[in-house]
Amino acid sequence: MRADRSRIIETKVLDFPIAIANLHRQLNSDLFPLIGQLANQKSLKRPYAQNQAAVPAAVNGGSPVVAASPPRRRTSGWKLAEEGACREDLTRLCPKHSWNNNLAVLECLQDRKEVWWSERYCLLWNYKLNLTTDPKFESVAVEVCKTTITDIKECAAEERGKGYLVSCLVDHRGNITEYQCNQYITKMTSIVFSDYRLICGFMDNCREDINSLHCGSISTGEKDVHSQGEVIACLEKGLVREAEEQPGVHAIRPDCKKAIMRVAELSSDDFHLDRYLYFSCREDRERFCENTPAGEGRVYKCLFNHKFEEAMSEKCREALTTRQKLITQDYKVSYSLAKACKTDLRKYRCSVDTNMPRAREARLSYLLLCLESAVHRGRTVSGECQGEMLDYRRMLMEDFSLSPEIVLHCRGEIEAHCSGLHRKGRTLHCLMRVGREDMGTIDNLCQKALQTLIQEADPGADYRIDRALNEACESVIQTACKHIRNGDPMILSCLMEHLYTEKMVEDCEHRLLELQYFIARDWKLDPILYKKCQGDASRLCHTHSWNETSEMMPPGAIFSCLYRHAYRTEEQGRRLSRDCKVEVQRILHQRALDVKLDPELQRRCMTDLGKWCSEKTESGQELECLQDHLEELVSECRDVVGNLTELASEDIQIETLLMRACEPVIQSHCHEVADNQIDTGDLMECLVQNKHQKEMNDKCAVGVTHFQLVQIKDFRFSYKFKMACKEDVLKLCPNIKKKVDVVLCLSTTVRNDTLQDVKEQRVSVKCRKQLRVEELEMSEDVRLEPELYDSCKQDIGRLCQNVAFGNAQVIECLKENKRQLTQRCHHRVFKLQEVEMMDPELDFQLMRVCKQMIRRFCTEADAKNMLQCLKQNKNSELMDPKCKQMITKRQITQNTDYRLNPVLRKSCKADIPKFCQSILNKATGDSELEGQVVSCLKLKYADQRLSPDCEDQIRVILQESALDYRLDPQLQIHCTDEISRLCPEEAAAQEQTGQVEECLKVNLLKIKVEGCKKEVLNILKESKADIFVDPVLHTACALDIKHQCAAIPPGRGRQMSCLMEALQDKRVRLQPECKKRLQDRIDMWSYAAKVAPAEGFSDLAMQVMTSPSKTYILAMIGLSVCILFLFGLMCGRITKRLMQEQKDR
Repeated sequence: MRADRSRIIETKVLDFPIAIANLHRQLNSDLFPLIGQLANQKSLKRPYAQNQAAVPAAVNGGSPVVAASPPRRRTSGWKLAEEGACREDLTRLCPKHSWNNNLAVLECLQDRKEVWWSERYCLLWNYKLNLTTDPKFESVAVEVCKTTITDIKECAAEERGKGYLVSCLVDHRGNITEYQCNQYITKMTSIVFSDYRLICGFMDNCREDINSLHCGSISTGEKDVHSQGEVIACLEKGLVREAEEQPGVHAIRPDCKKAIMRVAELSSDDFHLDRYLYFSCREDRERFCENTPAGEGRVYKCLFNHKFEEAMSEKCREALTTRQKLITQDYKVSYSLAKACKTDLRKYRCSVDTNMPRAREARLSYLLLCLESAVHRGRTVSGECQGEMLDYRRMLMEDFSLSPEIVLHCRGEIEAHCSGLHRKGRTLHCLMRVGREDMGTIDNLCQKALQTLIQEADPGADYRIDRALNEACESVIQTACKHIRNGDPMILSCLMEHLYTEKMVEDCEHRLLELQYFIARDWKLDPILYKKCQGDASRLCHTHSWNETSEMMPPGAIFSCLYRHAYRTEEQGRRLSRDCKVEVQRILHQRALDVKLDPELQRRCMTDLGKWCSEKTESGQELECLQDHLEELVSECRDVVGNLTELASEDIQIETLLMRACEPVIQSHCHEVADNQIDTGDLMECLVQNKHQKEMNDKCAVGVTHFQLVQIKDFRFSYKFKMACKEDVLKLCPNIKKKVDVVLCLSTTVRNDTLQDVKEQRVSVKCRKQLRVEELEMSEDVRLEPELYDSCKQDIGRLCQNVAFGNAQVIECLKENKRQLTQRCHHRVFKLQEVEMMDPELDFQLMRVCKQMIRRFCTEADAKNMLQCLKQNKNSELMDPKCKQMITKRQITQNTDYRLNPVLRKSCKADIPKFCQSILNKATGDSELEGQVVSCLKLKYADQRLSPDCEDQIRVILQESALDYRLDPQLQIHCTDEISRLCPEEAAAQEQTGQVEECLKVNLLKIKVEGCKKEVLNILKESKADIFVDPVLHTACALDIKHQCAAIPPGRGRQMSCLMEALQDKRVRLQPECKKRLQDRIDMWSYAAKVAPAEGFSDLAMQVMTSPSKTYILAMIGLSVCILFLFGLMCGRITKRLMQEQKDR
């Protein structure tokens, strides 16, 4: 120790009769006998009477009181074994061969607790006092340690003759290499540390604190002299309490603090030197560390490792904890750590920092942070040092009480939430759980202390440091992560990848999330991420070194900076390196499992999470909830949620839970996209396209649909759409944000350009292609059409409550119940149908049901003519029945309103306003025309007044509706009851052969509903214009038409007139069925003529031409015309004559 230290007790030292020359003669012999011989000299015999003891100085610093000296013995040497007070103990406790050696006897008896409470201990203590204060021992040290003293400059400079040299050698005994010197100093150390009063300078430095803390008295008393190990222990506990800033704590003087820590440091190699711990843990040492040799701190480490064993005594556990707390204050109190890391500490200048007081440099936390920083920077730290660091990092994670900041700042949280969980890291994990579950519950200082501790312990580098996590996850690691080397940082990443899977166990899940919550708040705590990204972080995010933090930098800010640069395009510049980007994506994938693993998101959205998502407790639900309420979020939360959603659209694998759920469909249909995806959004597009495959499970379908629903909130959330149409949106649809509005804006522009036949489309080719994809995706679910969904929400609940979303089933349900919809919903559905009829590819149900038939019949057809192609092949024998039924539904829809039939609308563009204007005038913009315009055009077709193009389209409609009455909206509206009454069997058969219409014609006289009767009469009238409109008659007369009317083209009633003439020509023999059907039609027409007289000249002409008395009627008309002509001629001549006569006059 330093030269300015004074001795703790001043006492008389008896003269040495043995010359120093005698000592020199023994230097070449073994050192222990030398020291034994020296100790046995009569000058060191018991200096006081047997019943008297030296009384040290009183507390007030008075002069020592020394007892009278007994007569000197003239024997050659004095031995402890000869003293009567020691003989009994010596015989019982010490081996016989040690009796002649005073030091061996001393070593044997001073470690026996039985000796403490007797007079024998006073004898031993006085002997040790004389031994350690005798300046003659310094001479031995000078001779034995000559080389060592020269090497150790501090000891060479000590003043001789006052005992300081030996104290200095004890201080530096770790640096002594000479064998004899080392043995000598080791023996002296065991003597000195047996009582604090024998330690040079300790009494002067700590006298006041010993009394203030009631650690015992420095005066010899009945008990004080026998419990000196507890005095140091008491001081150590006081030092710990002061570090923890416990209430009412006594502040120990700086000199005493240094003395306490120095004593702890000097006793760090051999646990025998810590007297209190030695006596507290003797039995535990035998139980747990029997085969562990003493020295170099090995017994300490062994006991530390068994500290939380059930069999460990509480007293020993308490003593071990106190020593561990001293180690956290000064790493040199751990002999093994200080020795193993000495070179590395000097190499990386961990002990030199001008910005810090010396006391902080000695703290274990500072050492760990400094060396961990070197490791993370790729520097070489010896394996022995790293092993020691691992042990002490694990120690910090096991026992929260070793961190003064945790004890100080988390006291309230521990008492409220974590009492009784002090072992194996449970308290720390409890605090982590409290901090993770509700940030408002835990104090900011406590949160910061926890974060600091996690950085010091650095469990992200080796999961084994966290004992609670290690024990909880052992089974998962053995099964799911067995391919990874034990202790590798990738173990934690592997555990995160198996979170919420079948292999994960509940306890491991909780411990893992508790730890990851704090690792996520400091990007440096993920060693793999730090290794790959430290260059990028320094270049792009202005980071500090590993063990430096900025108070101004919010948690998670560096990682947020990294992921913003991870997805930049080459044009944007300043991108991450490839290796760093891979790691950023890995972290993003893992953090998507729990919103609390994203510090920025949790910090900015804390209010919104409580407001909107308090009931969303399942994994992944909180982020989905925030996305659902995106418009209602506060701006800073909306921004961060929007950024994450935008990233997910680019790399959907960030949505880890969704990817797990969709694994089957990815493997079956999207594996090539998943394997080769490079920031293009192709994987999500593939999942959407295959959303209804058999491999698609409910979880995956729900997740994909949710992502689609989120995408409609902002076009930026659809990565491919954003990249393809970004310039077009800025140019054509500025200030529009919602995706559905952007799609509508762009599609309207495309449609207008197409209709106007502009030379150059305003929307780019790549945008038009992606726009088509978006339109197709939106047609699949009514929820992807927000305006339609909002308008029809009540109707869906009322009419389609049992219909599942997806596959456009709800949209189809609304179409089928169109007449029962509210006006607002009806209008939206009509607008949707109008778009679908113009572009059948957007009709999801039609394209899904008829997918195979389209491949069979319409591979070469244009997308916009797809329905037309299907209609043309509807009655093919190869047509799938389900597809045929779907085509019929679409035909029924088209016939309800001409606006839903684009081909008819175009062909009859001039005819509709010409002939049906009155109907258009009555209709409102929101209402459907229920087939009235089509019926109007049918009548004009019968009158042969339509334009050729319009006539062709109406002929097709007439032919189709003649086979299936459902295609005639007016007939279905007016005749539903009559059909049920008169033609139930024909209607039930649903054979599209015209049997229902034929039944109505046959039962025309029985029809009671005037509206229905009028529709049937119209059918009869229409059938006169073209035999194809009457499928029953056409079938019956097909052979006769072929033979008798082959040269006559169809239409305008020509083939019907041919058959009528053949019927009247007795030379022609028609088929019996045809003849019968023709006669029935004549009777029906006659009745129709009576019931419904001709409405105009065209009607009259048609009736005449189709009448059985056509010849007679025409003859009479001709005769009438001739008579009228002759009469006019005669009148003309008379008029001319009269005019001539008047002129002549």
